Amino acid sequence: MKNLNISGLLFAALLVTGCADKGAPESAPPEAAAEPAAHSEENHAEAHSHGTGPNGGVVFDLGKYHAEFTVDHPSHECTILFLGADEKSPAQVAATELTLTTKETKTAEGKVVPPMTVKLLPQDAADGKASKFVGTDPGIGNVADFSGTVLGEIDGKPSQGEFEE
Repeated sequence: MKNLNISGLLFAALLVTGCADKGAPESAPPEAAAEPAAHSEENHAEAHSHGTGPNGGVVFDLGKYHAEFTVDHPSHECTILFLGADEKSPAQVAATELTLTTKETKTAEGKVVPPMTVKLLPQDAADGKASKFVGTDPGIGNVADFSGTVLGEIDGKPSQGEFEE
């Protein structure tokens, strides 16, 4: 009985401490739109979608930044694009590579798509920073809703985020 009470208290504490999303300040200067949007928690990994991004992908929190996940099925390619505070314009970060891991999913026809681990490399690097990271895997060719985790060292700090199409 004593263990049940402790478990209940721990569960209640988890419910109370939930995720607080602190958006950008209301009166941000215009140049802030080019900077990645920051959040108070650097390793915030809970999937929190911000809706559809400028390229038709899903926008999510990646570390303390906003990022968009898109796929090009015919090319077997996936892309992570870092976004500014407006969640529309590209923003550069210092990172040499990202690792994207997907969960098992299914196509509309019921074909199982196994989990994948995809190495994403910068495509538009300049002065040690990039906004677009691309990787390929034959499994990306499957038309399915992907979800998973992106990990990497961004601006010198370990960062991660979860996405779900």
